[in-house]
Amino acid sequence: MSPLPVIAIDGNAACGKGALARNLAKQLGFAHMDSGVLYRLVALRMLENGYADTDEKSAVKFARMIRRTFDPHGVAPAALKTDAVSHMASRTSALPMVRAEVFEVQREFVAGPPDLPGGLPAKGTVMDGRDIGTVVCPEAPVKFFVTADIETRAFRRFREMRLNGFMGTYEAVLAEMRERDALDAARVAGPMKAAHDAVILDTTTLSAPDVLNAALSHVNLKLGLAAE
Repeated sequence: MSPLPVIAIDGNAACGKGALARNLAKQLGFAHMDSGVLYRLVALRMLENGYADTDEKSAVKFARMIRRTFDPHGVAPAALKTDAVSHMASRTSALPMVRAEVFEVQREFVAGPPDLPGGLPAKGTVMDGRDIGTVVCPEAPVKFFVTADIETRAFRRFREMRLNGFMGTYEAVLAEMRERDALDAARVAGPMKAAHDAVILDTTTLSAPDVLNAALSHVNLKLGLAAE
């Protein structure tokens, strides 16, 4: 693991962990990795090539390809946000061999975080996902588990999807989210759960600035870092 500090952020879908991770990284001058992008890239390649979500061999092939070509400064394709990719990612990300390949990308990122935009060296790493504090970086000195009640999360996701042209219903999004939560919690490889030493952040009634301020207070307590 890198001698630089690592902040691990886990949580379920639409809980606000991605926004928290990005904001923390920006405030602290840390590199940021959204682990979900890696799994969505695998899912996108599977869909583009017409493979079923049970085809572990093909999923591993694409995961290995992404491991070789992943650009931490690259722009994520807009298609990664589609419902079809999300649905595929929820299944292929549960495949143990896919997770093993993504794990190597994650650990390489932590061991040598890329420079920030503008060429400044990163002072540490913020990584968000569903098994960062328990599997990928169990030794991280700062861990958060972000959550919110499922109705709030479903409404957030529904609102986001509507802005991107989604024509479905809130009830459908809620049902999909219940299914994703169950898959994430039940998978054998890296099930989603809070690390024993993670700080729980319930964002149900909190704004993004409130969540960030709470997290920054804990980071400063643990690492003695002040926001830039």
